[in-house]
Formats: sequence, structure tokens, C-alpha cells
Amino acid sequence: MIGVSSLLIISLLIFVFWLHLAFLLAIYKKDNTWADIFWGLGFFIFLTTVLLSTIWSTGNISSIAWLIWFLVSLWGARLAVYIYFRNKGKKEDFRYNKWRQDWGSDWVWRTYWQVFLLQGFFLILIASSSWIGIVQSQLQSQLTIENWNIGIWLGIAIWLIGFIFESLGDWQLQKFNANPKNKGKIMKTGLWRYTRHPNYFGESMMWWGIWILVISSYGSVINYLTIVSPLTITWLLLFVSGVPLLEKKYADNKEFQKYKQQTSSFIPWLPKKEINDQS
Repeated sequence: MIGVSSLLIISLLIFVFWLHLAFLLAIYKKDNTWADIFWGLGFFIFLTTVLLSTIWSTGNISSIAWLIWFLVSLWGARLAVYIYFRNKGKKEDFRYNKWRQDWGSDWVWRTYWQVFLLQGFFLILIASSSWIGIVQSQLQSQLTIENWNIGIWLGIAIWLIGFIFESLGDWQLQKFNANPKNKGKIMKTGLWRYTRHPNYFGESMMWWGIWILVISSYGSVINYLTIVSPLTITWLLLFVSGVPLLEKKYADNKEFQKYKQQTSSFIPWLPKKEINDQS
């Protein structure tokens, strides 16, 4: 039998090959938005190879491993399809386009290192609770659906709440933007009434749910250390590539600034009452 470390190396090599395909496509299309499409699919590719490698190595797989693979794959596939159709026929995302202009003649190599390789690193880090949970499946063989503990069900519930927030928030925004009457307006209804970023909040929740599920199925030290997974995605969304970059676009939009004062940035909450302008 091939050792677990060797199987992980094989899985990583397959993922790296996938990453370079995404990079070459983005260069060919001159559109780095493809990195966002390949983001969700990258999780599916990597975890699928880890799952199949684990089955090959151990001869069996636990219900928890299948559950982790299914939840992450469902999220990744939905996100990739959504982003593909959202961007179809449109110009490159304004954030990537700004970088392209700033990088000038170095944009190809900056794209390779700063967009694709960096995203690949974060993908492996964020997926750590998932792939570590899968490779430990032989330690979870006794965990059939009939004897899942409350922590596993709690993790599933938190993941489901997150999935609803992300998918429903995306659908509401897509429907809003599809209406010509809303051109130039800010989405402030549905889930967007309670948080300015229901999709980002939902994505964070899903990874916290996965982590809780994993530590509840087999509470080893390494599983607890994979808290780096939900912490990393939450940090990225709140302080790096999510909220700050997106809201910077609306810095001079008075309607958004008013919406910002009344609506929670991340965690859903009741909106503040409108304050009449007395000036």
C-alpha cells in the first residue's frame, strides 16, 4: 500500500497541474476572473483526489469522509457555476483589471505568483480541515450515520445555514441586477437588508461548520489545529480580498454610504433606523 504522505503528494501534484491550466486559460483569455471560477472547482479537484487516494490506500472510507467531500464539492460546484454565468459576456472583474493596469508589463508573472499560486496556497490552507478529516477516515470507521454525535449534526447545521446565506444572497443579487430599473442602485432587500455581505458571511459559516464537524468526529490535536481553515477564510473575507476591496468601489457612492451606516457589515443583524438629515 502507498503511504498517506505519498498519496497527499500525488493529490497536490494533480491540483498543481489543474492550477496551471487555470493560469494558462486566464492568460489566453486575458481575464483573471477565471481564477474565481477555478477557485470552487479547485476544492472539488483536490478533495476528490484525496478521497480516491484514501480509498485506494485503506480499502474503505468512513461516512464522515464522504460527508466532508459532498459538502465541500456541493459548495465549490455551485460557486463555480454561479460565477461563470454571472461573468459570462462581461469584462474582467474591476479588482483584477485594476491590478492588470498597475502591474503594466509585469502582469503575466504577477498574475502567476500573486493571483494563481497565492490562491492555490490559500486553497490548501482553507481546505486543511477537510482533507485532514478525509485522510483520517480509517480512525472514524465506527462513525456511521446512526451514531453521529451532536457535534457532527451541529457542524452540518452551521454549514447549511452558511450555504443558504451564500446561495440565496447570490440569487437575490443576481435577480436584482438583472432588472434594468435597478441599474446603478444598491441592493438593500432580502438578506442584504440584514448584512451588506450575506454571501461572504455564508461562506465563512460553511467552513466553520466543516471544522466543527471534523473535530466532533475525531478530536485529535491536528484536527483542532485546523481551526486555521475557518480563521483564514474569515480573515480574507473581512480584511483582505472580500469586504474591503468590494466596498472600496463604492467609496464615493452616497447611497451605499447611507446603506453602510444602517446595515451590518458581516454578521446579520437588524438594520439601524434611518436618521433624518437635519442639515
